[in-house]
Amino acid sequence: MLLNNIALFLLIVEKGGLGAAGREAGLSSTTVSERLAALEAHFGVTLLNRTTRALSLTEEGRTLVDGAKVVLGEIDDLETRVRLGAKALSGPIRISAPSDIGRSLVSAEIGRFLAEHPAISVELLLSDGYVDIVGEGFDIALRFGPVIDSSLRVRSLGRKRRVLCAAPSYLVKHGRPKKPVDLKRHNCLVMRFGGHLDNVWRFGPNSMQQIVTVRGDRVANDGALVRQWCLAGHGIILKSELDVGPDIRAGNLLELLADYAPPPTPLQLLFPPGRAQPRRVRALADQLASTLQSLEPSAENAS
Repeated sequence: MLLNNIALFLLIVEKGGLGAAGREAGLSSTTVSERLAALEAHFGVTLLNRTTRALSLTEEGRTLVDGAKVVLGEIDDLETRVRLGAKALSGPIRISAPSDIGRSLVSAEIGRFLAEHPAISVELLLSDGYVDIVGEGFDIALRFGPVIDSSLRVRSLGRKRRVLCAAPSYLVKHGRPKKPVDLKRHNCLVMRFGGHLDNVWRFGPNSMQQIVTVRGDRVANDGALVRQWCLAGHGIILKSELDVGPDIRAGNLLELLADYAPPPTPLQLLFPPGRAQPRRVRALADQLASTLQSLEPSAENAS
């Protein structure tokens, strides 16, 4: 019963409330509340701060989330090995990824992974902003840029090139920028990451870096939408080559200012803190890492 209550606690955290967890588990809100109270009584601590509007984890609750994911994952793996054999993998995986690369590369890799491991289920959530990996119950998060939370475990996938590009139709109407400062006269399509507006674009090596503050008539917090705007000829974007590489190779987008290459951006897989990962999570992480590292050379090796 203790393990069942711990699993229910994780579901409460993942769904953000007792009622949502109850609906997912097929339990009444009263039953969920009673089992949470029993779990807190067992440990002698408060695991969740409850208000009429929201739930938040206490420090003890965060500790339980971290440890419980490891313990329950190992139990799932053990049951799979006993029932289906040592090489079989099963159970759920929750993964967060940026919207553009998530819809394309990550989704395709998940399809291949599930074809090989049919007893696994994957929940993919797309977001270009900050996600609370522990609080939202993610097993893996794929993210560009520096890591803000030093408690997370990080697997580096190298530094990926960023590309300035536009559709041919835009360039026919407005011409090509010849140098970074020319972008001030162009319509630039800008990403918003949470409270941060990504409108300060950097070009060239650090010793000769040029910084341009750009503007345009469209801003979005969804990288896939910004890329679609660019493909439709609405403006210029600065995106990872992992996102726009296929469009450039197909001729649908054209690279600009190649002689002023922007600094590359680190790409990494992030994992919640803990002693070990379930085998199914390690397996998917290995597959994602292998694919993403093979698509484009790291900046240190690029010509």
